Amino acid sequence: QVRAVESGGGLVQAGGSLRISCEASGRAGTTFALGWFRQPPTKGREFVAAISWSGDSTYYGDSVKGRFTIDRDDTKKNTVYLRMVDLKPEDSAVYYCAVYEFAPVGRYHLQNAVDYWGSGTLVTVSS
Repeated sequence: QVRAVESGGGLVQAGGSLRISCEASGRAGTTFALGWFRQPPTKGREFVAAISWSGDSTYYGDSVKGRFTIDRDDTKKNTVYLRMVDLKPEDSAVYYCAVYEFAPVGRYHLQNAVDYWGSGTLVTVSS
């Protein structure tokens, strides 16, 4: 059974930075494409970023381009990080790790392309 566990959320002031992590497990020998979605209070879930299984390709939602960076751990092949800088109050949301086992490249931004979800980590940006 594939699991994804997020960590690193918390409270940060506007303009600050934060790094959140996700570790996927449960499929020996498989390196997953991984990503992040977020869901602000009272709103729908939004694509944030994704990275291919090799780490060679990254994808970002328009609202975070230039401020967020997704990358993979060099040694833990199914661990991914989301580095967030210049945070804004509108970045406040529950951030969900997305694990792609079967999704083709180009569909990572779609919720129905995600095969497994983490339970989420809360990021709150105060103004």
